[in-house]
Amino acid sequence: MGGGALMTPALILLGINPAAAVANDLVAASVNKSVGAAVHWRTGSPNLRLAGLLMLGSVPFAFAGGFIVKSLGEEKAKTDFLTLAIGVALLFTAATYTLRMYLQLRQVGSGNTASTSDPALRTVPTILIGAVGGLLVGITSVGSGSLIMVALLLLYPTLSAVKLVGTDLVQAVPLVLAAAVGHVLTEGVTWAVLVPLVLGGTPGTYLGSRMAAWVSQSVIRRGIVIVLSLTGLKMLGVPPEIVGVIGAALLLLGPLAWGWVRQTQGVPAFDNNLGAWRVERDKPRAD
Repeated sequence: MGGGALMTPALILLGINPAAAVANDLVAASVNKSVGAAVHWRTGSPNLRLAGLLMLGSVPFAFAGGFIVKSLGEEKAKTDFLTLAIGVALLFTAATYTLRMYLQLRQVGSGNTASTSDPALRTVPTILIGAVGGLLVGITSVGSGSLIMVALLLLYPTLSAVKLVGTDLVQAVPLVLAAAVGHVLTEGVTWAVLVPLVLGGTPGTYLGSRMAAWVSQSVIRRGIVIVLSLTGLKMLGVPPEIVGVIGAALLLLGPLAWGWVRQTQGVPAFDNNLGAWRVERDKPRAD
């Protein structure tokens, strides 16, 4: 999932102007995503033809995002529009992320493990998906990862998981870079915000990759959905009391509901990542 879905609202809640938050987050994301894309490029995981079609739609619309925001005129109008747009985008991202988890769960439950690295391309729908994702990121910096990933899962269900992730990451680099350039030209850069974002992004990415093997991915994903939903409601001006009640309901009832969904797909209700850790820990040492 793209970091903009978490970072941009966090910057706004810290008191940074929404337009500046979007601009600086996009610049920082273009740096951090380039590193991950380079890794996938070296391993040969992206489907470059598919990524090219996505970029054909996403790059021009992402670049236009900053100019669309600027055309709104006064600072208050831009702030109100961005706050609303980001709130809606966060809820939309939470919904698409949930759909993505369900689609992947259904694939596992059905035992459909057949995959290919080079499926037949559907040109027009793929370009349209890129355009919608580019426009969403260009305006709010939120949502491209979940939206495009879900769309790719629906359009190309046989595309292998490695190719899916690699393709999404590679196409995201020019998308985010184009959006960043558009916002820099219209809004500029706040170095006091940008530098800490870039400096903190690298060690944060490293620590996250190291911790991923020790934490249940299902728990992480459900946690992300909850955070996105509550943040989106907060951005839309929902009273804190109601946000708190919804948050408590998601925390208490969410795992039970997701466990039931897993069972309907023939998968155990609850998973964990402790098995591999125990195996490694319990292995006798070679002295």
